[in-house]
Amino acid sequence: MNLTEEKYKKFALVKEMMETSDLIRSFDPSVSARFVEKIRTRKGLFLTGEGSSRLFPAKRTISSSLRKEFLMPVLTEGCTQAMEYDLSDFVVFAASNSGQTKEVIRLVNALKKKDHQAIFGLTANEKTKLEEFAHDTHVLSCGRENAVAATKSVVEQALFYDSLMRNLRGEKMDGLGEFADKFREALTVKIDDEITEKIRKADVIYFAGRDNGVAGELSLKTNEITRKKSAFLEGTFALHGIEEVMDSNEVLIWMDPFDVDQDKFLECLVKGAGVEVIAVSAKDTMFPTIRIPNAGDYAEYVQIAAGWNILVETGISLNIDLDHPRRARKVGNEYVSE
Repeated sequence: MNLTEEKYKKFALVKEMMETSDLIRSFDPSVSARFVEKIRTRKGLFLTGEGSSRLFPAKRTISSSLRKEFLMPVLTEGCTQAMEYDLSDFVVFAASNSGQTKEVIRLVNALKKKDHQAIFGLTANEKTKLEEFAHDTHVLSCGRENAVAATKSVVEQALFYDSLMRNLRGEKMDGLGEFADKFREALTVKIDDEITEKIRKADVIYFAGRDNGVAGELSLKTNEITRKKSAFLEGTFALHGIEEVMDSNEVLIWMDPFDVDQDKFLECLVKGAGVEVIAVSAKDTMFPTIRIPNAGDYAEYVQIAAGWNILVETGISLNIDLDHPRRARKVGNEYVSE
């Protein structure tokens, strides 16, 4: 995609996606520093929210943390289920782009009634209910999004948590300029017309990959952007039963495929079930592959960008209004003052 052709530039969604690379370039890692000492007083970090405000930002943070020397538990769950947990030893970060999400506000209020003293908010808007109720709230710099599908706010939420964990560890967050360039490259890489056509014709679009928020978030974006059914098949889940009901009218997009399982995906899914497998990777694979830059510690962000690119191309090929789904809302379940 690009912002030069009319078929792309007429959509706020594309404009907001393209703005994300500049947001990365200008991101200030010090914005999370004021929360570090409070986190050190607790035994763990709990990241919650609903939909896009949790899927990529929280799960990418957990995945990144687990690849490093253990510091503290970093966990996530949706807000309603989190109400059943004892979070007294955790610093709780509740993310809501609107700052008005009902489940988020309900959890914050429930924790405050238990005299929890470390509840922080993360939102893209000022003077919201979340900011009013949380003990402290960071407001993102990305500004309002006009498209229903959240994009640049999702990445900035993840950057905030990324910087938070690095500040907690005493690590620098370097290379944002190069990272921004690679993000934009993945956003604008040419998607082969044959790949777009296969995805456009599919009845179901599966995403497979690590449980780091990338494939899960893209499965949600598939519903909002292409109006197609989708599912996230975590890890090697696609090899453990679901292949029984998969067929040739379906496509699986594999984000950063595991080297050790490619032959089995080929055998079971492509040859066995007739499913078209498309890879998104920084290196060649056994499948038709959309090549993206190797972004090192920032790889998951670049994978998200490539996924957005695929979905925009698919949505446009289907003549869909990318900005305005028929049923999905900008605020999924809005809090109303009681």
